[in-house]
Amino acid sequence: MRKYESVFIFETRLEEEARNNIFDKFKKIIEEKGTITNIDEWGSRKLAYEINDLSEGYYIIVNFEGEAEAVKEMDRIAKITDGVMRLMTIRDEN
Repeated sequence: MRKYESVFIFETRLEEEARNNIFDKFKKIIEEKGTITNIDEWGSRKLAYEINDLSEGYYIIVNFEGEAEAVKEMDRIAKITDGVMRLMTIRDEN
């Protein structure tokens, strides 16, 4: 298994419960093929540039160990889920 770091950016207009429900889907995908080592909620932050006419997003950073299939599945789900502005996952070399 490899180490990864994912940055989730959710729309700030989502209520906390809705955002947590969406994030739980992603956690389940990770935990099916790996383990989460750290979750860091940054909260609402100003974006460097507007995405879909929005200037703020709610950031959650997740460090995990898992399979590449989990990353591919998260990318697929993020593209079809309303409320997810961006998802970026990088492989952690440390």
